[in-house]
Formats: sequence, structure tokens, C-alpha cells
Amino acid sequence: MIFLGLLLVLLAGAAVVLIATEESARYVLFGVTFEPNHIEMFLAGAATAAVLLVGIWLIAQASRRSAQRRRRLRSVRADASDRVAKLEEEKRELERKLEHERTTDDRLVAGRTEKTAR
Repeated sequence: MIFLGLLLVLLAGAAVVLIATEESARYVLFGVTFEPNHIEMFLAGAATAAVLLVGIWLIAQASRRSAQRRRRLRSVRADASDRVAKLEEEKRELERKLEHERTTDDRLVAGRTEKTAR
């Protein structure tokens, strides 16, 4: 949509440049000569303004939609990062518990062998 909006803005700009550079009210476009009267000139200007406004509106809408998409993506990434951090913390806690249980079991097993050896 941004591309279409830029295209419309450029088209409207080209129309303004075409009108501004001509010295007379006679315009030659693609081999066809136009001599618009005042009403036709007004309508052409109104159409050019409408095309310009539609182009600007399309650019604004596309930019807004893109910004919303980036915000949503940033939020999802932050949530995923939080979940990963919680899972890593839980993993470390479980590893500490497992290590503590292993050392306790090793002491109990070592204590039994010493008592039985005596």
C-alpha cells in the first residue's frame, strides 16, 4: 500500500508540474492536444488534489498498520523471552534440587557402607 500511495502522490505531483511548466492553457499529452476551459481546469485540479489525498492516506494507513504489526511482534517476542527466562530459572532450581538430593543420597550410601564395614 505504501508503494501505491507513493505512486499516487508522484502522479499528482507530475500533474502539478505539468500544469505549472506550461505557458499557455494548451496541453499536449501523448500526442493529444487539450485546451480545457475554466470548469474543466477546476475539475482537473480537484481530481489531482483527490489523487494526492488518497495517496497520502494510503501511505499513512500502511505506516500505521506496519507500526502496529511491529508493536505486536515486539510484545510477542518479549513474552517469549519472559517464558524462556522462567523456564531456565525453573531448570536451574530443579538442577540444584537434584544435585542436593544426589549429595544427600551419596552421604547416606557412604554412611551405610562405613557402618557395615565396621
